[in-house]
Amino acid sequence: MSGIDARDTELKKELAATLHARSELGEEFEPALVDSFLEKVDQRIDGAVERRVRRQLAEQQMQEARDSRTPRATDTWGERFGFGIVSLVLAVPLSAIGGGVAQLPGLLTAWAGIVGVNVVQAVRTNPGLFGRRASSRGSDWED
Repeated sequence: MSGIDARDTELKKELAATLHARSELGEEFEPALVDSFLEKVDQRIDGAVERRVRRQLAEQQMQEARDSRTPRATDTWGERFGFGIVSLVLAVPLSAIGGGVAQLPGLLTAWAGIVGVNVVQAVRTNPGLFGRRASSRGSDWED
C-alpha cells in the first residue's frame, strides 16, 4: 500500500510543479504543460494496467498448473471400469499363486496389493475421496 501512496504523492508533486511552471511561464505555454502532465499520467496508468495484466496472467497460469494436477476428462467412467476389470482378472492368478505358495499369508498379501493399487487409482481419479480437499485459500495477489 505504501507504494501506491508514494506514487500518488509523486503525481501530486508533478501537478504542483506543472501549475507553478504555468504561473511563471504564462498562458502561452499552458497547452504544452498540460500535454506534458497528461503524458506522465498516461504513463502511470499504462504501468498500472501492465502490472495488473501481468498479475492476472500469472494467476491464470497458476490456476492452469493446479488444474493440470487434477483428473482430466480422460479419466472417464470407461477407464475406471476397465481398471476394475483388469484388477479382478489379475486377482485370480495372483490369489492362486499367493495361496498356493504361502497359504493364507500369501493370499492376504496378494489381496492387500490388489486393494492398495485400486485405492491409489481411486484417490488419483477422485482427489477428495477420503475427505482430503484441495485448498480453497484466496489469492495472495490481491491489491
